[in-house]
Amino acid sequence: MPRSHDYTGPAGLARDLPVQAAVLLVNLGTPEAPTAQAVRPYLAQFLGDRRVIDYPRWLWWLILHGVILRVRPARSAHAYQRIWTPQGSPLRVGSEALATRLQEALSRRCAKPVRVALAMRYGEPSVQRQIEQLQREGVRQLLVLPLYPQYSATSTGSVVDAVADAMKSLRWPPELRFVNDYHDDSAHIEALARSIEQWWAEHGRGEKLLLSFHGIPERYVRLGDPYLDQCQATARALGQRLGLDDTQLVLSFQSRVGRERWLDPYTDATVRQLAAQGVRTLDVACPGFAVDCLETLEEIAMQNRDFFREAGGHELRYIPALNDSDEQVESLTGLVLRHAGGWPAFAPPT
Repeated sequence: MPRSHDYTGPAGLARDLPVQAAVLLVNLGTPEAPTAQAVRPYLAQFLGDRRVIDYPRWLWWLILHGVILRVRPARSAHAYQRIWTPQGSPLRVGSEALATRLQEALSRRCAKPVRVALAMRYGEPSVQRQIEQLQREGVRQLLVLPLYPQYSATSTGSVVDAVADAMKSLRWPPELRFVNDYHDDSAHIEALARSIEQWWAEHGRGEKLLLSFHGIPERYVRLGDPYLDQCQATARALGQRLGLDDTQLVLSFQSRVGRERWLDPYTDATVRQLAAQGVRTLDVACPGFAVDCLETLEEIAMQNRDFFREAGGHELRYIPALNDSDEQVESLTGLVLRHAGGWPAFAPPT
């Protein structure tokens, strides 16, 4: 007969495991390979999310499976091929590096071990899989940190849904907290500013700085999504920190799809307009992306670079995302420690 401390409950969770805490970083996701075959299920999951596209299901199912998934996977695969690295998807590789460095930082700042795990909202490792794994490891207090500085129902809201679905399958869910957004967090703004200043120190400064955020349908904002206000707040705070006025700093939105009106001004139209107005050198940063990905490395640094040149501009220069930089690790560490306040594992070491 087993001893009491050998007893394990559902999913092999030992009853006498010590209380442990974890941080779950969540990023958007990526296909497993830059091929149409790998991109198709990723796009089906992404575009099938009601938070992303809220059309009536029967209508959207016909559009998605009858048109989009027949055409778009090959185009997207070609775009992924342009940025794929020997190590794999830049978003996956960069997110893993960030998780590793955040784990190291928290190990120095916390009284007890804190586990940092990475999940992808679409694709692998899934939110469900990672939460179940943390449960098996004995985690009883979980802080979820979506890597989206600005809140939108299409991004952070969707992560909330995925976490809630994962919790439904657990007999004994952990205590749960969320970081809703950090768009105006002072340490995050400082990290962005230092990153841009360091880039300027090395490469020189362009005539204007364009801040390009991922777009969402304008209708979503009318329905109450705070995303537009938070993007504007980030841009204002960053512009003030960098000492830029409205003639030097430009705000735009990228990655629109379909015929519905999205947040504007659109990035592709903006870079063409700036070139036509005589801007020769344009710097572009994307403060809505914590880690470089398809939308920054291919859409901005390649597609929009070409649009700028074709319209008469000389050089569009993309300033990389924070990725796993010291500045980002430090700002996220502070964010985690504040949101996890009161949990014993996150107390300062004695």
